[in-house]
Amino acid sequence: MRTTSVGVFKVATNGPGDVSGLMAMINSGAIDPTSILAILGKTEGNGGVNDFTREYAVAALCTALAPRLDLSAEAVEQRIAFVMSGGTEGVLSPHITVFTRGEAERPAGLSGKRLSIGMAHTRDFLPEELGRSAQITETAKAVKTAMDDAGITDPTDVHFAQIKCPLLTSDRVAAAGARGNKTATTSAYSSMAYSRGASALGVAVPLGEIASDIRDQDVLHRYDLFSKVASTSSGIELMHNVVIVLGNSASSASRFEIGHAVMDDAIDAPAVVSALKSVGLGVAPHTAAGRELVNIFAKAEASPDGSVRGFRHTMLEDTDISSTRHARAAVGGLIAGLAGTGAVYVSGGAEHQGPAGGGPVAVIARLSD
Repeated sequence: MRTTSVGVFKVATNGPGDVSGLMAMINSGAIDPTSILAILGKTEGNGGVNDFTREYAVAALCTALAPRLDLSAEAVEQRIAFVMSGGTEGVLSPHITVFTRGEAERPAGLSGKRLSIGMAHTRDFLPEELGRSAQITETAKAVKTAMDDAGITDPTDVHFAQIKCPLLTSDRVAAAGARGNKTATTSAYSSMAYSRGASALGVAVPLGEIASDIRDQDVLHRYDLFSKVASTSSGIELMHNVVIVLGNSASSASRFEIGHAVMDDAIDAPAVVSALKSVGLGVAPHTAAGRELVNIFAKAEASPDGSVRGFRHTMLEDTDISSTRHARAAVGGLIAGLAGTGAVYVSGGAEHQGPAGGGPVAVIARLSD
């Protein structure tokens, strides 16, 4: 069995185009650029259709890495999986998390499963396929491929499945119409939810969390169907799904572990604590000896019934600030308080990602052994 070693590095950024922290780590030898497999980031835009900080951040990273990899910037984007989540409301801090992978010998005496990562892409989608069964089916295939790439055979060892998915624009809607086809919605903003939801269901199917007989009309309607580990983020910069699977594998010699829990709602602090405990950590500043928090990855969603534990919220009724921004700020503040840092990855829009109004939360810890 192939043995790999996965590295995880969290790097603060001063803006979406700031690559200085990453380049400093590369120059110091801490990161081998040829081993970079994926970069997940939080950028400080609005997280909406017109949040071009995501594309800006990817362009800056590709331009900086191109000469180090002896590739064009375009080729870098094909080689490395980039997932930028817009919106750092409240105390959330802009940053990137860099995942590396390389061949390694498993040290004698190393016990248990360690962090592993796998990546895959779907084919490009037609605009009329977004938010529908075609996106679900193709995503499910890509999740299986990514699991194989990570050396993960047991679905219960998958603790986080991050997906970057497309959205609709007026041009894309018009292109579908010119072929005589209708899209799931004509609203660019609503299309983000459809794409996120279908992608999440595409994670749930191969992991056995739901049955495979999902209909187009189930997306954004059957909220009893969801994945406990899916995290999906939509953007304008692509027309396919980028799938990154994170879990623990016996084929990994990594110094890291990952665990997860599921928040039932936006104020579910015990779930965050449970996720921390799953990798041997406690509420900050109390951590276990020999273990250090690297990062937390979570989804945030405004409860669709307009209430949290019986009390009304106004996130869905605010015409000045979108509900996803409210949710990121609320969940981000809760997690930051328990983790002791605002540099955590909290993404808004959790359709079919955890129960309605809640969402998955995953924690990566570094082990000293």
